[in-house]
Amino acid sequence: MNYSELRDHLLTNLSKYAQDIMEMTKMAQKSDIINPKLYEKYDVKRGLRDINGNGVVCGLTEISEIVAFGKDADGNKIPADGQLYYRGIDIRELVKGEQGRRFDFEEATYLLLFGHLPTKSQLERFCEILADFRTLPPSFVRDIIMKAPSRDMMNMLARCVLSLYSYDPKPDDVSKKNVLRQSLQLIAQFPLLTVYSQKAYQYYHSDASLFIHKPRKELSTAENILHILREDSKYTELEAEVLDLCLVLHAEHGGGNNSTFTTHVVTSSGTDTYSSVAASLGSLKGPKHGGANIKVCEMFDNIKAHVPDYDRGKLKDYIAKILDREAYDRSGLVYGMGHAVYSLSDPRADILKSFAEKLAVEKHMEKEYEMRTAVAEIAAELIAEKRKIYKGVSPNVDFFSGFVYDMLNLPRELYTPFFAVSRIAGWSAHRMEEITNGGKIIRPGYQAVAPRRKYVPIEERTEEE
Repeated sequence: MNYSELRDHLLTNLSKYAQDIMEMTKMAQKSDIINPKLYEKYDVKRGLRDINGNGVVCGLTEISEIVAFGKDADGNKIPADGQLYYRGIDIRELVKGEQGRRFDFEEATYLLLFGHLPTKSQLERFCEILADFRTLPPSFVRDIIMKAPSRDMMNMLARCVLSLYSYDPKPDDVSKKNVLRQSLQLIAQFPLLTVYSQKAYQYYHSDASLFIHKPRKELSTAENILHILREDSKYTELEAEVLDLCLVLHAEHGGGNNSTFTTHVVTSSGTDTYSSVAASLGSLKGPKHGGANIKVCEMFDNIKAHVPDYDRGKLKDYIAKILDREAYDRSGLVYGMGHAVYSLSDPRADILKSFAEKLAVEKHMEKEYEMRTAVAEIAAELIAEKRKIYKGVSPNVDFFSGFVYDMLNLPRELYTPFFAVSRIAGWSAHRMEEITNGGKIIRPGYQAVAPRRKYVPIEERTEEE
């Protein structure tokens, strides 16, 4: 049964059993409801956060640190500008570096993996290793990517990762040396898996021409992405610089974010690297996590359609309607505003904003950049007024990353996969940290609240209403 036949078969079964599935869904819905008051009764930290939104501490890490609050003279916690540290180094200092460098993502990856900044010779050797690993097994593109293209690039990326297990001579070896080798290979291969999957999707589902560029060893990760993505392989220095910056900013964000925590949980079971990474990809795909930047872009498409002249007064009126659930998707959310951890500002957003402004000038999109900054200012004011948020609200990194990707003319179906291309560096560092310091399988407790019942023989059972 080929791909099309299998899809038709599934659609036929979906239609055939539609009524049964609907009835079973109702039964499942009824049995799955838990009284919200029980969460208070048993002091359950839903989302592993306390009543103030602070994450429940369940581990230690040296890989990165997020600082979202300061303290007043009396020692009380107060909102503050956000700070992010990679291995103790301020992210703002890390991205400043020296002018004209091309391998900032590679340097950040080295720092995350090994705990210190590389010397010039160490960085050069590290880049050589990644360049050599930036290849796929023979016929992998044809047999794995081209033969069953997916409409969702994150699902395709996860399938590719799991398929690479079959090509690994030591897939289940979880020694530090072998896991490091596997991690370096995946870090190098992710751009190829991502872009080639998108090319296959376009060819089969959008009737686009198919071209597969091989990576070039002398190029950085960011440069290679633009090289293999674009038919003419052309890009400007600023385009490569901004994409490289995006990769650095998304590479790591603490052990508690959903996908990295998934890395720790799955790694603690002793499973292989490919299974661990596939699980983290599944987490990152979610719209509440890595898929958020697409929601931001779709929201701005809607705003531009309703306020095409970018008039500030009209923007304010329309954003008010979004918050009042009268416009856009009726969720009441201004996507890209606020963060689960940061209070006054997200340092990644602050950094990316300045580079987005430079790229907007090169792309002659200054007006749209000004509109986005206006939306950020207006939304912050209205959210503070309507929601009474105690810690303040500001743009997060997703607010500007989608805009940057749009200016780079990157396909939107690749926005979240590019997040994964970057975050695989952090996942790899955390996986090795868990292997070194873990020892125990992660198993939090769940309080059972279902009443006890007796078993009823099948002949005596009745259908529950």
